Amino acid sequence: MAITGDAANSLNTWTDLSGFQSLRQSAQSDAKAALPAVAKQFESIFTQMMLKSMREASSGDGLFDSEAGNAWRDMFDQQLSIQLSQHGNGLGIAQMLMRQLGGATTSGADKANLAGVDDSWQQRLRSVAGKARAAGDKVLKWLPEDAQDFVRQLAPYAQQAADKLGVSVRAVLAQAALETQWGQHMPTHGNGDTSNNLFGMKAGSSWGGAKVSVPTLEFEDGVPVRRNAQFRSYDNPGQSFADYAQLIADNPRYAKALNHGEDVVGFARGLVNGGYATDPSYAQKIVAIANSPAMRDALDAIGQAALKKVGQRPNPSE
Repeated sequence: MAITGDAANSLNTWTDLSGFQSLRQSAQSDAKAALPAVAKQFESIFTQMMLKSMREASSGDGLFDSEAGNAWRDMFDQQLSIQLSQHGNGLGIAQMLMRQLGGATTSGADKANLAGVDDSWQQRLRSVAGKARAAGDKVLKWLPEDAQDFVRQLAPYAQQAADKLGVSVRAVLAQAALETQWGQHMPTHGNGDTSNNLFGMKAGSSWGGAKVSVPTLEFEDGVPVRRNAQFRSYDNPGQSFADYAQLIADNPRYAKALNHGEDVVGFARGLVNGGYATDPSYAQKIVAIANSPAMRDALDAIGQAALKKVGQRPNPSE
């Protein structure tokens, strides 16, 4: 049975509710005939979720964010996801669903398209990400996949900083993880370029380097307050770790944070006593991350011996 009303091609806008109703009716009458259209709609939903996750990975441009702008952006993403899934091969997810669920491909061209789907869908995903960036999306140029990737790429820099401060590498990595949510949120420029600022280092009057202005959460008398602040920007993560270590080592305010070895609690309390952060729970959060299973597993994965190989530093910008 053919899909009545050409429902497979009528869902060209995210507001086409009648098209969804027609598609549902057709699926109830002949599930196999409706499978191609349903698979494409599933792919469009997946694509929309992916675009949403990409946007949430960026801290945004701050001053120009608004509820109205966010609403229009979401509508654009919904429409973009439909267009990407309805034209060409999309991400290839629809074709994989058709093959897994019994949809037939009759032409030689269709069979050829399916042949490389399993091996190329990730490449298609990156292509979609590029299209989203071209449409105005902001994506960090360096975004670790998870806690293990965060530690693996930054451990050599953290070890150098830890050696300079006389503290545990776990403590340094834990503070960076706290400040950036394991590298997922760093201050970014208006064009989406990352500041590589891993420690929330603000740009005071003495700072002569690049800056980025973003919203931040401060605690005033224990009450969280939203502010706009200028943060330092670095060419790479290594510069961020080096600048951070120099600040802690040279500023008398943080003398009590130095030379604690594996005593993460003493290090964290020394930072707070020196006024590094206004969050009353800052020290406890550093300790919790340093002792977390995620940190332990990440360090075990790379091996403690590898931390000393600072000459073989990874390049997070690649």
